Amino acid sequence: MKKVFKWLNESSYTEPLSPACRMCANGSKMVVLITGLCPANCFYCPLSQEKTGKDRIFADEWELDNEKDAEKLLKEAELIEAEGAGITGGDPLVVWQRTKEYIELLKKKFGSDFHIHLYTSGLKNHQRAIDLVDAGLDEIRFHPMPEMWNKMQETPFYDTISKLVSMNCDVAIEIPVIPGKKDDILSLIKWADHTGIKWINLNELEYSETNAAYLNNKGFTVKDDISSAVKNSQETACELINETKHLNIGVHYCSSSFKDGIQLRNRIKRRAKNIARPSDIITEDGTIMKGIIISQNKTLKQVRELVIREFGIEEQEIYINNEQNRIELNPEILEGISDGLKAVGFECFIVEEYPTADRLEVEKIPL
Repeated sequence: MKKVFKWLNESSYTEPLSPACRMCANGSKMVVLITGLCPANCFYCPLSQEKTGKDRIFADEWELDNEKDAEKLLKEAELIEAEGAGITGGDPLVVWQRTKEYIELLKKKFGSDFHIHLYTSGLKNHQRAIDLVDAGLDEIRFHPMPEMWNKMQETPFYDTISKLVSMNCDVAIEIPVIPGKKDDILSLIKWADHTGIKWINLNELEYSETNAAYLNNKGFTVKDDISSAVKNSQETACELINETKHLNIGVHYCSSSFKDGIQLRNRIKRRAKNIARPSDIITEDGTIMKGIIISQNKTLKQVRELVIREFGIEEQEIYINNEQNRIELNPEILEGISDGLKAVGFECFIVEEYPTADRLEVEKIPL
């Protein structure tokens, strides 16, 4: 009987555990959304409205201009000091040739130890998964739809899974834990164990802007007032892990709070230390604090020169941000001179933002 390991933020697992999961916990996996196109129509899909059903490409939060835009892809990997990449969608096999090119590109740039895994429904181009393994794919995670969970041998991609198991690639299953589907999931785990699949990831089912109406219509609700996770999803996952300890397959329960509180947090902390200016303050959560000055009637160059001249700020401590039309400097320095700046008509703020490519603003405090 295997030991159940209690992991981060209520996650737990029995060995073996995917190396990709350990990298995600460290924040060292770059997330490559290679397309928003997908042949499946899962009612629980959390993909945003801006991405679902659209052929867009993102390296973490950084949108690539087109499928040949390798510069941003490789730069993002460098900024988070990535040890690997997770290729997701949509479904990467819909654009399998693009996926193959990205795998080859990443392996060529970062070497054979750069771990790449991907997710697929297996509904389209599943035979091409073998081409991706030949290109260097390290792990493939099938995401069968719920109606398939208790009859996997009847799925169109069963033969492909059987071939992949014997190849130099880790084969896995990843699904959400839907309350009320415990028996079907148990059947899926036992089938996967018998087939030679290495591990199965059980994700806590959670609400998003795109699936909330579907989940509500099916009678689900959130587990508490501060979570987006579905009630009883975690309890079901824990029961499944305890009931499958005797199997060879590794079973990993990934909580909703693990993704936000551990995976995302650690990834942005890695990026923050590589993009923050000397004047920025990096918080414990990896967000960046900046002081900003805004003027309605002077150019940014004029504002910068005035601040240097009138307030004695060193040139290397004050920056022009043309993209966002503002002056940036250390927030503690700005607090000390904000009264003088406001007296001559400038607006002063402390902003907290993510160090991601989209620079999502968390808070903006006027001084």
